[in-house]
Amino acid sequence: TLSWNPFQVEKQGFRHFMLKEIYEQPGVVRNCFERYLNSNWHPDPTKAEADLPNSPVQLGIPESLYEDVEQIQILACGTSWHASLVGKYLLEQLAAIPTMVQYASEFRYAPGPLTKNTLTIGVTQSGETADTLAALEMEKHRRSGLDPLYKPRLLGITNRPESSLAQLVPDVIDTQAGIEIGVAATKTFVTQLVAFYCLALDLAYRRHTLAPEKIQAIMADLRQLPTQIEQVLESQEKYIEELAHEFAETQDFIFVGRGINFPIALEGALKLKEISYIHAEGYPAGEMKHGPIALLDAKVPVVAIAMPGTVYEKVISNAQEAKARDARLIGVTPSNGKEAMDIFDDLLPVPEVEELLSPILAVIPLQLLAYHIAARRGLDVDQPRNLAKSVTVE
Repeated sequence: TLSWNPFQVEKQGFRHFMLKEIYEQPGVVRNCFERYLNSNWHPDPTKAEADLPNSPVQLGIPESLYEDVEQIQILACGTSWHASLVGKYLLEQLAAIPTMVQYASEFRYAPGPLTKNTLTIGVTQSGETADTLAALEMEKHRRSGLDPLYKPRLLGITNRPESSLAQLVPDVIDTQAGIEIGVAATKTFVTQLVAFYCLALDLAYRRHTLAPEKIQAIMADLRQLPTQIEQVLESQEKYIEELAHEFAETQDFIFVGRGINFPIALEGALKLKEISYIHAEGYPAGEMKHGPIALLDAKVPVVAIAMPGTVYEKVISNAQEAKARDARLIGVTPSNGKEAMDIFDDLLPVPEVEELLSPILAVIPLQLLAYHIAARRGLDVDQPRNLAKSVTVE
């Protein structure tokens, strides 16, 4: 008789759930865009927008939640906090709404002053994160019974639409990623990013902060991302697996990025910490000279996210500063940049895309790097020590 391990079957031949989930990312991103981006919408300059058939993004969020919004505050923990930092960038750049991102565990004990017409977004993969739920509950409570300008406006972003979060807030964006077994979030992180792209575009359309043609162009680029993620996985995985051998004994890592990719540096560092137990820090690249550069020597690799756009030259310049201190430089950057090939000791190439869209691609090699270093060290990648998938304690 054939013996089989149900877990092995569920892993579909992958060594760990985390690697399987990394490979599921093109599919879940595609599903999300198919669900929320309206493929029948196109701008028609001959018609008033009121006459256009529905809107470019269909999140099912009532107009009343968005109406006259002057400020957004986002509450989250861990990886969801990193996704929220990218969300802040998108909401401010595309929809022109001032946005604050708070650790839920901090906001609970020191909430800011009440501001009018404020949308509060809680982001939690499981929908059960105790600190995030408590922070939302507190915000709901302290805004109840006030002038309508200060009324609670709550929105959730979660992978579990049947969770406690969904009971607490009237509207949620379901990130559609399917069950995630690995404790270190991968596919749920990229789908949280997708949710923020959709939300920012929806608000931009309703508030007229972007021309409809620009919205259409961004949507067309977003739809290319699943194929581009596949390209990164196909071209990088074997190489990163080999590269990981060289870092199995490394004790410290530094990740740097700027602008919309600074949160990706934080996420890359967190992934490495969580599953390989290697000390890793993420910094804005421009902050290296304000202290962290003192840590650099030949034993400390520096991973720099250098995506073409407004901050590319600056990140390259910061990378050169690190190289001058003998640090080994690893670059997440498009493969066609000669400048990058001259500077970086190791390249983790990704397709060249608009800077605004680059976080979803830049994080993929960092997930693979963390995974393969941890696997090389013989660790339990799916169940790292001291961590839980759903953090229900305060």
